[in-house]
Amino acid sequence: MASGDFCAPGEGVEMLLQVCGKQFPPCALTEEDLIQNPHFSKLLLSLSQHVDESGLSLTLAKEQAQAWSEVRHRKTAWLRYEILQRVIQELLVDYYVKAQDTNLTSEDKKFHETLEQRLLVTELTQLSGPGQETELPPLLGLERTDLLELMPPSQDFVWMKARLQLEVEEQLKRKCFTLLCYHDPSSDTDGDTLKAAKVWMLTEVLVREKQHCLEAKGQQKEQLVLLEKKRTTYSQVLLRCLALLQRLLQEHRLQTKSELDRINAQYLELKCSAMILRLRMEELKVLSDTYSAEKVEVHRLIRDRLEGAIRLQEQDLEKSRLVLHTYEALGEDFESLVREYTQLRLAADNKRWALQELSKAQR
Repeated sequence: MASGDFCAPGEGVEMLLQVCGKQFPPCALTEEDLIQNPHFSKLLLSLSQHVDESGLSLTLAKEQAQAWSEVRHRKTAWLRYEILQRVIQELLVDYYVKAQDTNLTSEDKKFHETLEQRLLVTELTQLSGPGQETELPPLLGLERTDLLELMPPSQDFVWMKARLQLEVEEQLKRKCFTLLCYHDPSSDTDGDTLKAAKVWMLTEVLVREKQHCLEAKGQQKEQLVLLEKKRTTYSQVLLRCLALLQRLLQEHRLQTKSELDRINAQYLELKCSAMILRLRMEELKVLSDTYSAEKVEVHRLIRDRLEGAIRLQEQDLEKSRLVLHTYEALGEDFESLVREYTQLRLAADNKRWALQELSKAQR
């Protein structure tokens, strides 16, 4: 960038104050940024005259404000209509419940029947209104004039309307008191006058609490962002600390630790050898206390005889194995001779036993 594109430090501070003082979307600008980019700073100053804090143009922001105002107005009107509609429906439901439990007076019956008839005819009239005739055929073939004939008499309607206002006010009063007791349980024991005064101030209290909750949520989001930044910074610092500790261990402690490990290994080795020698000494001591010289000599003679007998048995076993291998080498013919020899031996033994028995009998 050419030297002519920079501005003096004092001018940069002044320009920074001008940019930050304007209603402009938040941006992280420093004095150095403005000094290095004076044309961009002038562009921001010129844009700040045509946009608001959210970045919208002033004309569009004004239209948006008007649109939001219209939305709030329509929303308020719809909520009023919806609340009134639900209160009237609740009155009708309460009427049906009371009609099943107790006997109602003639005025109550007349009031609820007139109200229900008026609501039903009004709903049917709206369904068959002018907006529906071009799209759908009349409902059940009824025209608007036919439905208007079903309206209750004007006197009954005026009387019902006057009483309905009182019923609606009483129902809304009970709902307001219920809401007040839910918000402030201590108000449950207050009188109706004090409850009405508290209900009058309840809206402002709820608005303040809502604003407090919104501010708390905003602060919570900011704290979460700060917490995430601190967590990231903490992780980085922790990794650097671990790297430094590892380096210190490798450079300063590992050399002495290896020498110490070698000395400990030698010490443990010598200690193990001493333990083995001590065990052997105890073993020899037990043997010397248990067996005298005469007993040892007798045991030695017995061991020699047993070893001699074992050697003789091993020699006989070896001879038997040689004979067995010789017999196995003769094959199946030798097995038939063995069976025949066995039969002859059995026959000879039987005859010898018979001769002995015969000799005994002759004696």
